[in-house]
Amino acid sequence: MNTVKSADGTPIAYSVSGAGPALLLVHGATADQSRWTSVVPGLAEHLTVYTMDRRGHGQSGDTVDYALEREFEDVAAVVDAIGSPVFLLGHSYGAICALEAALLTPNIARLILYEPPIQMPSPPGVAAKIHRLLDEGRKEDALLTFLLEAVRAPRKDVEASRSHPVWPIRVASAGTLAREITALEEYTLQPERFRSMTTPTLLLLGGESVPDFVKATERVHAALPASRIERLPGQRHSAMNTAPDLFIERVLNFLIGINGVRLD
Repeated sequence: MNTVKSADGTPIAYSVSGAGPALLLVHGATADQSRWTSVVPGLAEHLTVYTMDRRGHGQSGDTVDYALEREFEDVAAVVDAIGSPVFLLGHSYGAICALEAALLTPNIARLILYEPPIQMPSPPGVAAKIHRLLDEGRKEDALLTFLLEAVRAPRKDVEASRSHPVWPIRVASAGTLAREITALEEYTLQPERFRSMTTPTLLLLGGESVPDFVKATERVHAALPASRIERLPGQRHSAMNTAPDLFIERVLNFLIGINGVRLD
């Protein structure tokens, strides 16, 4: 495990595998770098894959006072520590962190954002319910409420996730849900800040994702001059788990293409 200090001195942990151009993966809520277990081996056949723990997750440090902006700096710090132009991929909450990090460092060659929950307030009462469950120490119930009622994942997918080896890790990370939900509700995309951003960007969208994720992805697409949307047929918010081969194929095609020729 490697670490780098973020702008505020917080240690951010990351792992490295594979060989080739650098790709940094940024996980979403209630997770750590193990979120990518299903896809790292396939990606690492072609790329040097860096998987980071966001602050408060896994082996990364944390601070008492949380601010979403510090997460942007964390991602930028890892990118800059890699020391070469980096491909950056963020999922869900991690996609917002990746998007904003692209304004903090010139070292991002290409950007992939998988369903960033931009301006997606939780359904009425859900945030308060999650806060209450966490206050009662019921982390798994809070996580289930988040997935079923906020993310609106199909129950069969959630039940499949509960049998996955990383489920206990997700439960352990559920304590960060309250602050991340609050940060999401306060975050607003400001398109004017991205008008001069020329980083080629792929927006991944599940072909069966709920309308709010579709609208959020379209908002980001409208704000980024060099972006395009690509749908993942039959998938929703977690194709890295439900269709890892498809996920790997789409990522590699955008980043390095077939025989090294990017498919633009």
